[in-house]
Amino acid sequence: MTMNGEKMPAADDRPTIKVAAVSWPGVELEPVATPPDTGGGEKPGRSRRGRLLLAGGLTAAVLAAGVGVGAYAYAGDVPRGTTVLGTELGGRSRADAARALRAELERRAETLTAPLTVTVGEKKAELKPADVGLAIDVDATVAAAAAADAHAVSRLVGSRTVEPVVTVDSARLEAALRKAMGSQGREMTMPAIIWTGTTPKPVYPKPALTVDTAGATEAVTSGWLAARPVTVPLVEKWPATTREEVDRLVTELARPAVSAPVTLTTDGGSVTIPPAAIARSLRFSADEAGTLTPRVDVKRLRAALGGKLATLEVEPRDAGLTISGGKPKVVPSRAGRQVDAAALGPALLAVLPRSTGRSVSAELKPAAPELTEAALAELGIKERVSTFTTRFTGGLSSPRSQNIVQAAKDVDGTIVKPGETFSLNGHTGERGYDQGYQDAPTIVGGKLVPGVGGGVSQFTTTLFNATYYAGMQDVEHKPHSFYFSRYPAVIESTIYWPQLDFKFRNNTPHGVLIDTSYTSSTITVSIWSTKIYDSVKTEYGPRRNITQPKTVYLKPGPDCIAAAGSVGFAQDAYRVIKKDGKVIKREKFSWRYDPEPRFICAPEPGA
Repeated sequence: MTMNGEKMPAADDRPTIKVAAVSWPGVELEPVATPPDTGGGEKPGRSRRGRLLLAGGLTAAVLAAGVGVGAYAYAGDVPRGTTVLGTELGGRSRADAARALRAELERRAETLTAPLTVTVGEKKAELKPADVGLAIDVDATVAAAAAADAHAVSRLVGSRTVEPVVTVDSARLEAALRKAMGSQGREMTMPAIIWTGTTPKPVYPKPALTVDTAGATEAVTSGWLAARPVTVPLVEKWPATTREEVDRLVTELARPAVSAPVTLTTDGGSVTIPPAAIARSLRFSADEAGTLTPRVDVKRLRAALGGKLATLEVEPRDAGLTISGGKPKVVPSRAGRQVDAAALGPALLAVLPRSTGRSVSAELKPAAPELTEAALAELGIKERVSTFTTRFTGGLSSPRSQNIVQAAKDVDGTIVKPGETFSLNGHTGERGYDQGYQDAPTIVGGKLVPGVGGGVSQFTTTLFNATYYAGMQDVEHKPHSFYFSRYPAVIESTIYWPQLDFKFRNNTPHGVLIDTSYTSSTITVSIWSTKIYDSVKTEYGPRRNITQPKTVYLKPGPDCIAAAGSVGFAQDAYRVIKKDGKVIKREKFSWRYDPEPRFICAPEPGA
């Protein structure tokens, strides 16, 4: 036999082929067997070859059928049988699938843009999808539809539904849910250990009552797609450090730490660190997760020891600025020779739990200033960019006024580098008697009571406004629960160690100098830097939801502080920042003031 001019081998010359039996629905095949050699008879040979051809043909048919089904299933970029939102995208190219999906979204536009009813805790609110960035990412959804399926067989003979890829602005959604949550929620109380003299006092953690952002996001996106109301429960979120751990730190570290002095020995001599200095320098700080960690603040230790270390070391001095004649004047830096703070802190922390062997050794090392004149010059602090003044009564002799002035002195001359975040609590530390603060009225539990450091909120508000009108980024602040007419509504801030802080971030390319000054009735904070905005102004919305105060009678006594009371209200304030004649930023600040009761220090009439 020939094919295309070539001679094919005779049947007897072909190699033996082993063919496995193939089953196919509806077809039965005889087993293929090799007959005995009959000495050249032709029929058995033809029968064998026929069966081989039959089996081979069926095998080819099976393979051809599989290839055909596979080609059908995988035609286009998206496998057939694939649907998204009820729309068949299978068998299409990615571009065609994207067009089909966009057409489906157009048909659903009214539903997808309709406000979504969300119940947060016990309060209902409506969320506009566009306000929280809810949208379907068409390209990402098509890519997911085109992706290979792990269950290839089901794709050959079945179908699959692909969920659309939903995008959402998590920050805006969280803000909207928190607004809907309103007064139902509460902030987390971070664990802490604070000092009253040499007595450690635990601050026990309390959980926040808030929205589970991850779970809420999933619920909102699912509800949006299904066009059904969403319920977002409030959950408790606990700090990482427990009450038991706080007690353990008090028992095993804080109390033993101040039980006796510690001897510090250097190559230049020795000094004794008394318990009072240990208390001022032993800090217990909680991170964002609420993990409480002890450390020795060597800078505070040095300040607490005062002149004791002066005989052993020379403190380096950073280059600084003072305001003279309406202009910044450079104060030169100076190198020093100091105890190695990086080694001293951990070494001292290691011996504080002990009752014996309370001594540490430290090396005196050259200490360069952190900020030199050259580095200071590069910060570009050359002009006053904002200033703010508030007034107080009582003159400089009142404890409240002295607290305001003390906070101003603590902060005066501080330089905040570009990108740095300034924390008022972090800068002053605990504001106690040892730090020069006195008892004055503070708001605790919704009423005025005596408390150390009362009045520092006025300095906080003054500093907040100075940085606000300088265009600095607001990181953390909380307005008072009651409205005081001496402060601008909404744009004001309280402070309370250690739970409430005021923080701002220098979000400019230039350094910032905080300059403070005071008179017998005013406190002023000015921010010096390089001016980059034309103006920063505040626009107020109207007051709303005005509520009247109630009258509360209190037990007369030295701790009772009367108050005239004030109305409660809600209000919005907008920071409007202009540059090159255009508004480049408009930020909304909102707050709700509780009505301050009219407190009367007398028995209730008729009681």
